[in-house]
Amino acid sequence: MTDPKTRSLRRLALLLPLFGLLLGFSGMAQAGVTANISLSTQRMNVFVDGKARYSWPVSTARRGYRTPTGTFKPQSLKVWHRSTIYHGSPMPHSIFFKGGYAIHGSYETKSLGRPASHGCVRLHPSNAAQLFSLVRQYGSSNTVIKISN
Repeated sequence: MTDPKTRSLRRLALLLPLFGLLLGFSGMAQAGVTANISLSTQRMNVFVDGKARYSWPVSTARRGYRTPTGTFKPQSLKVWHRSTIYHGSPMPHSIFFKGGYAIHGSYETKSLGRPASHGCVRLHPSNAAQLFSLVRQYGSSNTVIKISN
């Protein structure tokens, strides 16, 4: 039989990792940037450290094309990019999240709020610059892109 002090230390040794996990998960859920993109509403809602910061109209894939759904991390960021597929179209403040798919600024601002792209997520250029800046500030590892129907 062990003494009460030894039993207490063993319990504490078992509980400490659980407390660490709980604290770590709660911190991860709140820290960073989350961009929620809805294909049905054609809107992006941006959360910073768990708090709603922006809500912007977007354009996603028009008929015959698709915008991938799921949860992604930024793969690369390019301040200035031109499409290698679509006639060198400008894609300012590109955040690539799956192969050639990106969130980027678009000068086709009249189309924002309805499907119009070849699959990328288009934003007003100033909104793309704000999101790009946030992702750079917080880092790609602390950024989540969620695209849902």
